[in-house]
Amino acid sequence: MTGFGNAGFEDERMMIHVEVKSLNSKFLDLSIRSPRQFSDKEHEIRNLVQSVLDRGKVSVMIDFFPKSATELPVNINEDLFKAVYQKFKALADSVNDNSQDLFKLALQAPNVMSAIAGEPKDEEEEWNQVKKILEEALQKCEGFRQDEGNSLELKLKENIDHIEAGLTRIKEEEGGRKERIKQKIRNHFSEWLDENSFDANRFEQELIYYFEKLDINEELVRLDTHLKYFSKSMKDDSSQGKKLGFISQEIGREINTIGSKANDAGIQKYVILMKDELEKIKEQSMNVL
Repeated sequence: MTGFGNAGFEDERMMIHVEVKSLNSKFLDLSIRSPRQFSDKEHEIRNLVQSVLDRGKVSVMIDFFPKSATELPVNINEDLFKAVYQKFKALADSVNDNSQDLFKLALQAPNVMSAIAGEPKDEEEEWNQVKKILEEALQKCEGFRQDEGNSLELKLKENIDHIEAGLTRIKEEEGGRKERIKQKIRNHFSEWLDENSFDANRFEQELIYYFEKLDINEELVRLDTHLKYFSKSMKDDSSQGKKLGFISQEIGREINTIGSKANDAGIQKYVILMKDELEKIKEQSMNVL
């Protein structure tokens, strides 16, 4: 489920900006971009994110700018940078590449930049403030996902209502379908009697088998049960995305069986409409946590 949240802080000592983005995913896939001085806090950042966002492809970006520092908070190995840059440039020239990213690539090479440790007290104070802003951004992202979830719930409920309406119409059509089948059998039976003798017991057995093969009452009952269970599961507080996916598969199985067994144009029309609504449900349920 998509989500977005950002938060910031600024005073005479520092400026902080945190941005959290989330896309739908079956599992928590987290990427973190933070200043080098907080590289040892990655495990704590991951735990904070996981405590708020269960699933999703989540991106966390933390920007921290100290204002009071007289020096850069990083040490740059200039000799190593120049050697790496010249090596990259020689390789680029050998393949006739005029890339403009050589400076950036050389600067990001291992051991070119290293964080300068500050006073432990100052670092802890800075991290506590960053942590506070990160928690605020995470809550905003979760609020965004909840708002989207509420909208998604209304859409899913509308789809389920349409399928239930189709089910009601099929139940109404079922009586007429049975009469049409009976009439068809009577007509064929009368024609067959004119030309052949028959075994009444064998005919009765064949007739029962035929009606059982075309009977859809059991499928109608199961479909009604699955639809009610789907609606009930949407109201549960815990993560229900996978469960809704499984239930929608069962709904599809019953709809397909009804369509194949009914063998009736009037009912088939509603089966097609229900399938269309079910495809919307399957697509949307992938965005449910």
